Amino acid sequence: MADPSLEPPLERFDLPRRLAAEALGTALLLAIVIGSGIMGERLAGGNAAIALLGNTIATGAGLVVLITIFGPLSGAHFNPVVSAMFAARREQSWGDAAAYMLVQLAGAVLGVWMVHAMFGEPILQMSHKLRDGWAQGFSEGVATFGLIAAILGSLRFRAEATPAVVGLYITAAYWFTASTSFANPAVTLARALSDSFAGIAPHSVPYFLAGQLGGGLAGTLFFAWLLDKSRRNSITT
Repeated sequence: MADPSLEPPLERFDLPRRLAAEALGTALLLAIVIGSGIMGERLAGGNAAIALLGNTIATGAGLVVLITIFGPLSGAHFNPVVSAMFAARREQSWGDAAAYMLVQLAGAVLGVWMVHAMFGEPILQMSHKLRDGWAQGFSEGVATFGLIAAILGSLRFRAEATPAVVGLYITAAYWFTASTSFANPAVTLARALSDSFAGIAPHSVPYFLAGQLGGGLAGTLFFAWLLDKSRRNSITT
């Protein structure tokens, strides 16, 4: 009998457990994003920079924790673009990736509703926070491209640092992108259901989704080439 300790980590857990991990992890991620946004806005006294800073720190720190916990269980994708990227790289079947995407979206919505309940807000909401324009969409493309770079680069060179690398990247991207780096279609759709600091109006969602899908595709293709060991030139001395 094969030694279970030698199996790839994700193979030690069946699909239902992996889907449960993805759903719960995505729900907790949205709870962190929306909850810290509401708390930051309430405590900032109208200072949007302070509110965003609180939102940023909580999200980055939360990602480190969530990826550390759920990474060995499901891969800790929490993001349809990431699941599609792994499927395109043949590190996950497209059937499993589709199932991941469905539970990510469901978990994201449940996470938003959970936060509304915690803060005494109406459970069902629709955001009125416009984030329109090509610049916002382009920012999401840049943010998602960078997220793919952070994931694949850390997995390739320092896999144990992946939680910190992704958390730190998103922390930085909150501030260097005009869109505050959603970089995640499930997060984007769920945030449209919260009329809070971290929300996004449904009218703005298509800009974000287009940027995320474009950035994810570009990142997947570029880093497939850049990190392909079989195509490295031999270096002689």
